[in-house]
Amino acid sequence: MKIFAPYITVILALLYPFTCYSQERVGHIDHNPFLAKKSTTKNFLARKTTTATAPISLPFFEDFTGYQSYPDSSRWTDFEVYVNNTMGLNPITRGVATFDGLDKYGIPYDSFSNINYRYADSLTSQPINLDLGTVTPADSVYFSFFYQAQGNAYYPENGDSLMLYFRTKYGGYIKVWSLDGSDSLQPVRPFKQVMIPIADSLYFDSFFQFRFVNKAAMLWADADWHVDYIRMDRNRSQSDTSIADLGFSSNPSFLLNDYTSMPYRQFMASPAGYRSSHYFVDVHNNYGMLQPFIYGYHAIALNNGAVLRSDTTYHASMIGHSLMDVDFQAYANTIPMPGLNTRVVFENTYYIESVGPGDPTANDTIVKDMVFDNYLAYDDGSAEKSYYLDLFPTLPGKIAIEYYLDQPDTMRGMSIYFGRQVPFATYKSFNINVYSAIAGINGSPDDVLLYTQELYTPCYVDSINHFWNYIFDTPLVLPVGLFYAGTTQPAEGNNDSLYFGLDVNRVGSNHVYYKVLSSWTPSSISGAIMMRPLLGQLVLPTVISNINSQSNSLQISPNPATDEVQLDFGNDGNATYTVSDLSGRTLLKGSTTTGSKINIAGLSPGMYVINLSLLGINWPPQKVIKL
Repeated sequence: MKIFAPYITVILALLYPFTCYSQERVGHIDHNPFLAKKSTTKNFLARKTTTATAPISLPFFEDFTGYQSYPDSSRWTDFEVYVNNTMGLNPITRGVATFDGLDKYGIPYDSFSNINYRYADSLTSQPINLDLGTVTPADSVYFSFFYQAQGNAYYPENGDSLMLYFRTKYGGYIKVWSLDGSDSLQPVRPFKQVMIPIADSLYFDSFFQFRFVNKAAMLWADADWHVDYIRMDRNRSQSDTSIADLGFSSNPSFLLNDYTSMPYRQFMASPAGYRSSHYFVDVHNNYGMLQPFIYGYHAIALNNGAVLRSDTTYHASMIGHSLMDVDFQAYANTIPMPGLNTRVVFENTYYIESVGPGDPTANDTIVKDMVFDNYLAYDDGSAEKSYYLDLFPTLPGKIAIEYYLDQPDTMRGMSIYFGRQVPFATYKSFNINVYSAIAGINGSPDDVLLYTQELYTPCYVDSINHFWNYIFDTPLVLPVGLFYAGTTQPAEGNNDSLYFGLDVNRVGSNHVYYKVLSSWTPSSISGAIMMRPLLGQLVLPTVISNINSQSNSLQISPNPATDEVQLDFGNDGNATYTVSDLSGRTLLKGSTTTGSKINIAGLSPGMYVINLSLLGINWPPQKVIKL
């Protein structure tokens, strides 16, 4: 097959202008990597939940405004949905609860098959006091909420659904509302309100509960539903759909024009060039009338407490049921560099002054940190989708992201966020490359490769939206000016279609170029691929979290070897392994336990790579020499 690869490349290159076929794709993403649940089944109506010390009294209200990724335990008993400020599109106010096909650790509920449908996330309220001695059906109790399919993420398909259950006084649950994914296809629809009366005495009990559940297709592990603004109270009616609330509905923009984060020393080399002229944030007026309001912000440097911007207020008004960008004039204040590699944080507080009595205040304040650290980033730290290259079997795939330095610096490695795939991409390999120029871009006739490091595999960390640090063997000194950093997925083997996190909220230029055929092509995908060059001080590689609190290092012996190698990784359980050649082709695979041996006698003399995985955790690849 390799003999004909050049001819295939020529043919595809000739066909490419006529087919207009892009090799870029967007897919699903993992939110909260990476610990898999031990249970493989879920009885979602009978699962054990924690309860509050006493039932909650009416009214019940939740708009998911906050900074935690899990629901507030004072109102909720389970923690499988993802509470966030980025997945919903134009929510009622800032913050939604996202339902998908991933458990509370970010692992797909079925990690091995991508064709299954199953009950997935649930969100169950703490008990609510509907005792007939306190509340009766005559009190006109209504339950309402808003939902959206897809939003900024992936749309639900046929077979996906969102459901709502009410708990009866006998302890069982009854489905009272549901929506199938086939009713919610693209384009993205706005949030829609649902009104449900609670009139049947079957539900009036001192321990009433409600539960949202979604059914998900594992083919798209995050076919998303978003729920916002849940209200339950007496003395309501079917027409009680208006909301007396004006609040923030998005995250504020960044202090910087293009980067979302960078080393402070690079910023201070040209602060006027990097700083935005103004900041903006969306405000949603949910009143049915013109609403005047006052908004403002202030900023301090957390390193030394210096005031960067004192309280500054602005006046505005909005028509009813409207969304508006409000602007904040940028501040030019900075602080002296506390140290060459010191992390610097500017804390910015944005607020809306009280609009009227009864207007919820939690969504009237946002505290956002502007972080200057040892990396360059275009993304905001949250992945809503995945970016991947649709590769030809015999051709490599390359990604290069453009960056700029205002003073010389040292690159120590790359920080990358990977989206999970079903089945897992445990054994796919990639290289990291750094260029000073790439052919056909910015007038360069050729690629100028500065550094390459080979044979990495995708890894994940057990925290939300966490990156994995890949450290270079040799630090790379970079001069002032442009450079390009990215990955190569080798041809042949199983290295196709690696999923990289894609931040779709960054809608400006993504600075991405890709090469699948004969030339580099500017990306047509809106958003920021989540790769970050690590600069400056010595950076530690990300380490694998302990399993069963035992050693997690992988030792291969003997090395070099002739017939057998022993794998010692210090953890109980069966791990899976692959042995690949340097082109990425898998030659051996199987399962093993720590201290066991695998037979490599049938391999030709040379260098090979062993990859090991246990419970979804990937050990860094290890090289072994076969004599």
